[in-house]
Amino acid sequence: MSKQNWVARRGQALNGTLEIPGDKSVSHRAIMLAALADGVSRIDGFLEGEDTRATAAIFAQLGVRIETPSPSQRIVHGVGVDGLKAPSAPLDCGNAGTGMRLIAGLLAAQPFDSTLVGDASLSRRPMRRIFAPLGEMGALIEAAEGGTPPLRIRGGQALQGIDYATPVASAQVKSSILLAGLYAQGETSVHEPHPTRDYTERMLSAFGINIDFSPGEASLRGGQRLHATDIVVPADFSSAAFFITAAAIVPGSELRLRAIGLNPRRVGLLSALRLMGADIVEQNHGYHGGEPIADLIVRHAPLHGIDVPEELVPDMIDEFPALFVAAACAEGETVVRGAAELRVKESDRLATMAAGLRELGLRVDETPDGATIHPGALHGGRIDSHGDHRIAMAFAVAGQRSEGEIAIDDVANVATSFPGFDTLAGNAGFGLRAA
Repeated sequence: MSKQNWVARRGQALNGTLEIPGDKSVSHRAIMLAALADGVSRIDGFLEGEDTRATAAIFAQLGVRIETPSPSQRIVHGVGVDGLKAPSAPLDCGNAGTGMRLIAGLLAAQPFDSTLVGDASLSRRPMRRIFAPLGEMGALIEAAEGGTPPLRIRGGQALQGIDYATPVASAQVKSSILLAGLYAQGETSVHEPHPTRDYTERMLSAFGINIDFSPGEASLRGGQRLHATDIVVPADFSSAAFFITAAAIVPGSELRLRAIGLNPRRVGLLSALRLMGADIVEQNHGYHGGEPIADLIVRHAPLHGIDVPEELVPDMIDEFPALFVAAACAEGETVVRGAAELRVKESDRLATMAAGLRELGLRVDETPDGATIHPGALHGGRIDSHGDHRIAMAFAVAGQRSEGEIAIDDVANVATSFPGFDTLAGNAGFGLRAA
């Protein structure tokens, strides 16, 4: 992927109504479960990002016919839980940690061998956390030194259900275990130290799987079949987070974000911003694909620093780059604890956000599991996003309050989760251009 750069600077007050692309997490899962279902499923609102396209391409390699009648639509001809075919080449997950961890759970139960690979960033991310539970179930997975991809998965293993307590709250680990559990003998249960997003549980239920779940708990029995269903993917809250934050910090702003997915295990950022004084109103509540949605109206309001409640952390793990920018523009310091998980995302997001804000003139005190952000006037500077899409978008937001231009390097990976972000941002009022 070629290097791409942005320059962010103050634009205008943000106004209007925005359509945010479909939820990445839901799009991944919709493709996977539709592929395993009996019958034909239609997916509307599918995210046309590189990560989700990589997942669709993997299932095509596994023998699933997937049609694209128009952008953001997929028609998936499911092959049933026992219908996947052996791939003839390694399966490339691109930049998608979600894709790799969930697909590993599915492939662990297949009768054929397979290999999962990824791009340079994904190849540095830890996968060992799925090895222990899947190994307890009977899976055989080999990885590179350090537990990183590629993952070589040995087929033909008979899996047994387990009762597993996850050491770290991770929706991806939980989902990997549950998807393997579809193929396991007996019951598979997962218990989490903190509740995480329940996308997988909700969607398994939508595809006809009998699954018991509540915050922090999920269990299902193996041997069930999935029934084709039509899914409407809600707009991605993690993508909306950058516009929510921008409208909150740019004077004179008022944005309406339509039909945003508001999974209760996803919206910690809303709670944190409201504690900081943000003016965010919800309207037109409903459901898409089993997920709660609503329009969000965000108006500028003065923010103040907070001690972020630790119970919110698992529910906003992908949104911390946006929160760091809000904290930089607040009155008084913001303290984050209990967020060590940020160090093993596409980049070490704690270190990268801290370094970036320091480059713009702020004091940030890092700790192993968090940081204290001391706000102040932002000046221009050059940011290395380390190829992390959420870091790049966060500093595009910071540029809207900066006294000088912010050069943001290595932004090509924004296309993995939010294709067209720069165009949508520019139309809303951002000062943002290609460098």
